[in-house]
Amino acid sequence: METAATGAEMREGGHGWVDVSVPLRDGMLHWPDNPEIRVTRAQDMARGDAANVSHLSLGAHSGTHVDAPIHFIPEGVGVDALPLEATVGVARVLAIQDARAISVEALRRADVQAGERLLFKTANSSRHWASAPFRPDFVCLSVEGARYLAERRVRTVGIDYLSIGSPEAGAPTHQTLLRAGIVIIEGLDLSAIEPGTYDLVCLPLRLEKGDGAPARAILRRR
Repeated sequence: METAATGAEMREGGHGWVDVSVPLRDGMLHWPDNPEIRVTRAQDMARGDAANVSHLSLGAHSGTHVDAPIHFIPEGVGVDALPLEATVGVARVLAIQDARAISVEALRRADVQAGERLLFKTANSSRHWASAPFRPDFVCLSVEGARYLAERRVRTVGIDYLSIGSPEAGAPTHQTLLRAGIVIIEGLDLSAIEPGTYDLVCLPLRLEKGDGAPARAILRRR
């Protein structure tokens, strides 16, 4: 008789799958001007209720999440209209050595191809970012890098922090990618992932006309 897997076993993988999304928890790190994350018990069996029922209060861009075009483009579509193949399929995890930003030079060295799903593993992954204070000097994608990816017509990009763009240049970075039809995954936990090619499944909540939504993301080495 099979037994349920523990959290650690699920992360390290039945059938080779590894969970690369961060657990959502009460009071966890969020983007400074976004809503706080609150997870509380609205009903609690310890208080005599018939069941445990949680109340969630959080921004759409909390934890591991997907950005939709409408996040930065007023006429853009919502997360519910994104094609499933944008975040389900073959993906490449790229190791980025630059401690400041993902540059055009790094992307050229990676021989980026049209239609690729690219996940960037940076120094953010070694900093246990989800349980640490917000740091504005996180490794991000440069605006020039975003333009290069748009020119190369990649399908999807993902990064191991709460934003693909820096606090100073987040808007132009996002706008460049989203206007090019590139889907953005943010807040990944790639600390246990080696560079290489993987199967990716990342499904955001289906929020109607949502500017973004929390997601569960898993990878399996090919």
